[in-house]
Amino acid sequence: MHSNKLANPGPLGLMGFGMTTVLLNLHNAGFFPLTSVIISMGIFFGGMAQIFAGLLEFKKGNTFGLTAFTSYGCFWLSLVGILLLPRMGLAEPTDANVLGIYLALWGVFTLFMFFGTLRTNRGLQFVFASLTLLFALLAVGNITGNHAILTFAGYEGIICGASAIYLAMAEVINEQLGRTVLPIGPVEVQQAKPVAVTA
Repeated sequence: MHSNKLANPGPLGLMGFGMTTVLLNLHNAGFFPLTSVIISMGIFFGGMAQIFAGLLEFKKGNTFGLTAFTSYGCFWLSLVGILLLPRMGLAEPTDANVLGIYLALWGVFTLFMFFGTLRTNRGLQFVFASLTLLFALLAVGNITGNHAILTFAGYEGIICGASAIYLAMAEVINEQLGRTVLPIGPVEVQQAKPVAVTA
């Protein structure tokens, strides 16, 4: 019998975001240099997979998911462009101050998106709260040239990315097993609005 139930694209988008964020911030924390492994991950999993997940959220009528995954997918692609375009001779290298402003703008966007998570589970709230903090740290670190802040941001970013990976796997495993194996926190239930009856 054919089922009309649509799959949940959220875990795909969360994994694309989470794994790429962990990888980049391992670099920011000083564990290894910026190499093709981060660039490739940014294009194909952080970028393309998140955009794909966002388009699937559109199919499900999820405005928040569409906006979040498509935007952050484009963030990763734009970050790759910032890194690669100067090396290809197609644009001037980005000044640290301008990069800081770029990151600050993403932080403002993420803060507003965080407010959109307040009626969702605690796991998603943590992802967006920690991501807001990450963008703030990276923006301040780049604008001030403070390497210690950037290193601290790397460790904070690893936690942020790991939380997205956990949430993704919780959604997959809990759905597959039909019970809560990995808790993600309660969801605030909206009270139904009274229906106006007209004569």
